[in-house]
Amino acid sequence: MGSDAFGEEFWEERYRSNSSVWSGQPNAQLVAEVADLPPGRVLDVGAGEGADTCWLAGRGWQVTALDFAATALRRGAEHASRAGLADRVEWVHGDVTTWDPGERRFDLISAHFLHLPKPELRTVLTRLAGAAAPGGTLLLVQHHPSDLETTVGRPNLPERFTTAEEAAAWLPAGWTTEVADARPRTATDGDGNEVTIHDAVLRARWG
Repeated sequence: MGSDAFGEEFWEERYRSNSSVWSGQPNAQLVAEVADLPPGRVLDVGAGEGADTCWLAGRGWQVTALDFAATALRRGAEHASRAGLADRVEWVHGDVTTWDPGERRFDLISAHFLHLPKPELRTVLTRLAGAAAPGGTLLLVQHHPSDLETTVGRPNLPERFTTAEEAAAWLPAGWTTEVADARPRTATDGDGNEVTIHDAVLRARWG
């Protein structure tokens, strides 16, 4: 994805230019959908600065944290070390569009805001689905296409916004959709106004 306007170079520069990019808190939909699952092996796709990774590791998960921004991974590793979780996390520098999990299988695959063009996202979801262990869960959370109609400042790239139902239809046979939702939450736009936006939340189970 090096040639992608929102690819590795874009994100690496964004992380390098800021002391921190994200809040340090786990994504709300991850907490909502995963808190009751028994811990096992999890792939955190687009792990960034490690907030989701550290939350999962703190709940007993063994985490493979994948991201293509080296600066973000370094910060995540530092956060995990300070929290005493270093032994529960493998930090992997890789691009999800080309990364091969090999023989590894995961009880949970979590991907938040993986805004690839739809054909590319469909290919990635198929590959990720193949890395699920029997009974494993896939959690995909995206900005909903309706956000483009708000003032919250989403890029005008509708081909990168997918509903949960659309993504569910791309999953291979054998997957059961448990949640396909457009979940509202409040955000603040560039003028300081409160805006209702939506997360497209897909949770599915293999086998």
